[in-house]
Amino acid sequence: MTKGLNFIAIDFETATGKRASVCEVGICVVRDGEVAETRSWLVQPEDNQYSYWNIKCHGIRPEDTADSPSFPEVWEEIERLYLDEFDTFVAHNAPFDRSCLEHSARLYHLHLPDLKWHCSLKTARQMYAFGCNTLGYLCEQFGIPEGTHHRAGDDAEMCARLYLREMEDGGLFRP
Repeated sequence: MTKGLNFIAIDFETATGKRASVCEVGICVVRDGEVAETRSWLVQPEDNQYSYWNIKCHGIRPEDTADSPSFPEVWEEIERLYLDEFDTFVAHNAPFDRSCLEHSARLYHLHLPDLKWHCSLKTARQMYAFGCNTLGYLCEQFGIPEGTHHRAGDDAEMCARLYLREMEDGGLFRP
């Protein structure tokens, strides 16, 4: 049993099928097992190009990000404000979000710190016998407040609350 559970739940939305085409980043900061802060940033992807299918999924359009900061600017802020304190990221389908971060770091020649990653989707599949393990479905099953799906800040907070529930159900954390 841990005294406190500290992590950042993170979610990326992309403008195209390319993992480095991040158009929104959302984080939810969890300190001592409590949601402390949720933030999101619209990001101007390279050349501000979008695919029809990605717009259909999250509703973010080129005009929404035309004046937004670039990924390096947003990542610098996340590093400066949070990564001295946190080294653990949680995501629902962490391989996707991790690859967005890694591909973006390569594109923009950014150095990434060593981070630990946990996946709330993988944990859900191991712990529960639901036929569906989407973030929205799991949150609905557990009465976790749902925000706007495929908006990074809302998805990050839903992921954080789901992961806290998983840790509690697994006996690894008691609120």
